[in-house]
Amino acid sequence: MGVEWQQLLAEPLVIRAILVLLGLLTIFLAVRLIQRSVTQRVEVPHARYRIRKIIALGGYLLIVLFISLVFSDQLGHLAVALGVIGAGVAFALQEIIASLGGWVAITLGRYYQVGDRILINGILGDVIDINSLRTTLMECGGWVGADLYNGRIVRIPNSSALGDPIYNYSADFPYLWDEITLPIKYGGDAREARTMLERVADELLGEHIQPTKRAWQTARRVYMLDDERVEPTVTLQANDNWIEFTLRYVIDYRQRRQMKDLLYTRILEEVDQLGARAEIASTTIQLVDPAPFSVRLDKSKEDAQR
Repeated sequence: MGVEWQQLLAEPLVIRAILVLLGLLTIFLAVRLIQRSVTQRVEVPHARYRIRKIIALGGYLLIVLFISLVFSDQLGHLAVALGVIGAGVAFALQEIIASLGGWVAITLGRYYQVGDRILINGILGDVIDINSLRTTLMECGGWVGADLYNGRIVRIPNSSALGDPIYNYSADFPYLWDEITLPIKYGGDAREARTMLERVADELLGEHIQPTKRAWQTARRVYMLDDERVEPTVTLQANDNWIEFTLRYVIDYRQRRQMKDLLYTRILEEVDQLGARAEIASTTIQLVDPAPFSVRLDKSKEDAQR
């Protein structure tokens, strides 16, 4: 038995296989130790994440280089063997290959990156990790408001990036157009209501206008975009029930829900001060009393029937 093991260990291929296993183990442990050191020393989350990803990628490249050096004199035979089994592997692992292709497209095409808020494959969330096979999202929406996390972590195959549309809320122009409506009863002072809305918008949204303009001009240098108005605007339309004001504005995608709460709170306070001059309208139903009617019996016909 000992002689057989000695003969087996004397085979060059076995020696190289053992050398590869030891090398892989050494590289794996080294990558883990370096990543752990980075986690302890780097406090900025985005920088820590990127450094860990670069270290992992360097480890993969080092593994490929190490295996190539060990089997350098047999690479020709190895290429022939891989060509023979390549078709079968490609068919069996087509989903994995598609995900790898999606990862290349995501990385080179800059479809999205870690920290972006995207809607892909019907799922809305913030990208918290991208690896060679899957994109991991912290999901928003579901049973809570669309701008809030619900706590679920979703992993989506990167192959979805090749066929499904990707809605990016934060790339290039990290702002959204949003609007709120205010119904006012007929008979109120429409001009004063408009002035009030414009004043509230200037007070709460004024500091966001200049950063939004700079971001829009930056996006225009990349894409074919017109010079769109980013300042808050108030428009008016009338319907059968009330006059309706619409306040349209641009806000950071992360502050949309918070800003809407501030605007509504301030507007309601202003409406209370206006009183009867601008009252909020609501759908009402008026019940009309039916016309009175009376029933009178002819006494002579009643006696005849008796």
